[in-house]
Amino acid sequence: MTKKTEIDHRADLIGLDRDELLRELIAIDEKPFRVKQLWHWMYFQGRKDFSEMTSLAKTSRTNLNNLFKIRRPEVVFNKISNDLARKWLLRYEDGNEVEMVYIPETDRGALCVSSQVGCTLSCSFCHTGTQNIVRNLSPSEIVNQFMLARDHYDEWPTPKDGKRKISNIVLMGMGEPLFNYDNVAKALKIIMDAEGIALSRRRITLSTSGVVPKIKKCGTELGVNLAISLHAVTDDLRDQLVPLNKKWPIAELLRACKEYPAANNARRITFEYVMLKGINDSMTDARELVRLIKGIPAKVNLIPFNPWPGAPFDSSSRKTINQFASIVNKAGYSSPVRNPRGRDILAACGQLKSFSKKPLNTRSKL
Repeated sequence: MTKKTEIDHRADLIGLDRDELLRELIAIDEKPFRVKQLWHWMYFQGRKDFSEMTSLAKTSRTNLNNLFKIRRPEVVFNKISNDLARKWLLRYEDGNEVEMVYIPETDRGALCVSSQVGCTLSCSFCHTGTQNIVRNLSPSEIVNQFMLARDHYDEWPTPKDGKRKISNIVLMGMGEPLFNYDNVAKALKIIMDAEGIALSRRRITLSTSGVVPKIKKCGTELGVNLAISLHAVTDDLRDQLVPLNKKWPIAELLRACKEYPAANNARRITFEYVMLKGINDSMTDARELVRLIKGIPAKVNLIPFNPWPGAPFDSSSRKTINQFASIVNKAGYSSPVRNPRGRDILAACGQLKSFSKKPLNTRSKL
């Protein structure tokens, strides 16, 4: 059963773009220059309490506090895996929940952010795909995932040792980002804004299962790194693994990749390929993969299948994965084998899921 959190009916300032923030301030007789001040305090300093925004007049702070909120989602739990990956279960005010994961490396770290509660897709190898779509996340709910993680690691405005633990964002959590494009784009523009969080587009990767009509728009408007969940080299098999392929088959998807505005030899498109024992891991598959991506600035991430309760697949053997990678590498494409992280807490690629459900008396507006 979905558990609702205490609802704060004040309007949320996180997730508003600058024009929207300006309109809100003008409506309450605040001066337009407050936009820049608020933006600095919220997105550069990471403050959640208006009383701490000392460059604002005291009357303005009181006024803002009475009408608005800056509130992070509730943390239901956060778990640390044996390999130090961390998973949060976050609950929003309507009671719906999503998972978010942080993967630390020696000198950096990636935050895996969700874009939907549940998923519009039903990829057969993905745990999230067994959870029906509940709703899209709002820009505030997307941005606040990143902000909460920065709170946790005390990275406002900068870490004490000068080294950020959260250096990258990957939209590879729950949901299909391009089926929530408007909200995702708005959230990323806030995250990339140079006067706030200021995360470079080069440090953001958006992963899609192949929503072809939105791919070019993503490259033109956002210019972030693109990852494609490919996972098969024939339409017959990809129809089973990634049912979205029935709408936009491989040829259309690869055509969109070739035209992706932000792709070049320095910023290659990543093709994600989960290795499923006896399903998509033959050396013939490897050679066909090389043929398919010819002419695209690309690299291939090979992902050993990460098991989840009731999963119908096994991971390919390490020997098979290495042989597959060798063929791709010899063809001139980087083909790293992803080291599974967070498996013991179901935080690895393809393992995320919450128990939120859409009420039976509502219809999806997606």
